[in-house]
Amino acid sequence: MEKGADLSEFDRGQIVMARRLGASITETKRVVGCSRSAVVRIHAKWINDGDTSSRRQGVGRPRVNKEKRRRRLSRLLKQNRRQTVAQLTAQYNAGPSASVSEHTVQRTLLDV
Repeated sequence: MEKGADLSEFDRGQIVMARRLGASITETKRVVGCSRSAVVRIHAKWINDGDTSSRRQGVGRPRVNKEKRRRRLSRLLKQNRRQTVAQLTAQYNAGPSASVSEHTVQRTLLDV
């Protein structure tokens, strides 16, 4: 198992069941194919919380462009489809919403 990867729900279930059936930490880590610390951590989480689910959220900075802002950018684009990204960014930043970079506008247009 690669370092830092989340274990699947199946693997987490295997860890809990193996430990409940009396398997040692070493035997459990061999069966699942993860580290000893992962076995101990997941089993302890199950003992304390009653579940093993990972609450890990997405990583990185939250997106600046929410759905409303994406629609506004789409409307600006439809007004004149021959605008450059720089012109579109300037027009978007002239409005009431937060300023965004050309890269953000370009990435948003690729998603639209």
